[in-house]
Amino acid sequence: MANPPVCRIMDYGKFRYEESQKAKESRKKTVHVSIKEVKFRPKIGKGDFDTKVRHMQDFLAEGHKVKVTLQFRGREMAHPELGSKILDSVLEQVGSIAKVETQARLEGRNMTMVLAPEKKAPPKKEKERPPGGSDSSADAPDPAADAPSDPA
Repeated sequence: MANPPVCRIMDYGKFRYEESQKAKESRKKTVHVSIKEVKFRPKIGKGDFDTKVRHMQDFLAEGHKVKVTLQFRGREMAHPELGSKILDSVLEQVGSIAKVETQARLEGRNMTMVLAPEKKAPPKKEKERPPGGSDSSADAPDPAADAPSDPA
C-alpha cells in the first residue's frame, strides 16, 4: 500500500538468534509421550503382580502410555482365559487413572493391551486438596459441636 514500499533494516544475526530462541521455546512446550511396557505371565505371584501394577500407576501418573504384555509359554497357550483374567485384574487395580486405548488381543504367544493416562483424573485430585484445607475443616466442627449442646 505504501509508495515506495517500506523496509526494515535489521541485524540478520540477531534475527536468526531470536528465531532459534522461539523455536527452542516451542520445542520445550511439546509433550513427549512414550510407551512403557510391563510384562506379565499367567502364573504370576500376588507380590510380583502388585509391584508391576504399582510401576504401571507411576508410569501413567507421569503421562506415559503403558503396553501390558502377557506372555504365554508351552501349554499355557491352551488357557488364554487365565491371561484375560489377569488383564482384567490389572484394569481393576489401575482403576480410573487409565483408560483402555487398545483392547486385549492375542497375537501369537502374547496377549497385549495398551492403556493411556486419563487426562481428567490428576487435575481433579489437585483441585480437591485446597478446598479441603485444615482451616475450613477446623471451623466446621466447632459450630456443629455448639449446636447440639444448646438443645440439651
